Amino acid sequence: MTVDQLQVLVVEDDLGDVALVESAFAEHSIASQLHHVADGGEALAFLRRENPYAAAPRPDLILLDLNLPRVDGRQALAEIKGDGNLKSIPTIVFTTSAADADVFACYSAHANAYVTKPINLDDYDRVVAEIRNFYGHTAVLPRRTSDEPAT
Repeated sequence: MTVDQLQVLVVEDDLGDVALVESAFAEHSIASQLHHVADGGEALAFLRRENPYAAAPRPDLILLDLNLPRVDGRQALAEIKGDGNLKSIPTIVFTTSAADADVFACYSAHANAYVTKPINLDDYDRVVAEIRNFYGHTAVLPRRTSDEPAT
């Protein structure tokens, strides 16, 4: 793995959705490494490099589901965007909910984008590819510092 790989933290409890995201990232030319955790509590431990994630890299991008066990995505988003060390990491809410209240709450909590998961597999792949392409090619992301592991 090179330092130039896009580090992506996927916070998702549905392993089928994780596999779809992995497939969409693997099919294209952007070098990336996906890391997966199943709930918001694990995501926060990963981001803060708490055990068992002491050697975790700082992600360049977070894909965050809302409906998670233990600590849900809404709580995790509030923690991420309220933490001075984490708030600069682009965080995309990627969820099945299309509820206006969820959209408003997530943008109010400083989500960088809110994307409703498509039901159709082709559309799902296209949407993930658009996210990947935007953050992998178009957007300029904050660089990881030398003290942040890239592996």
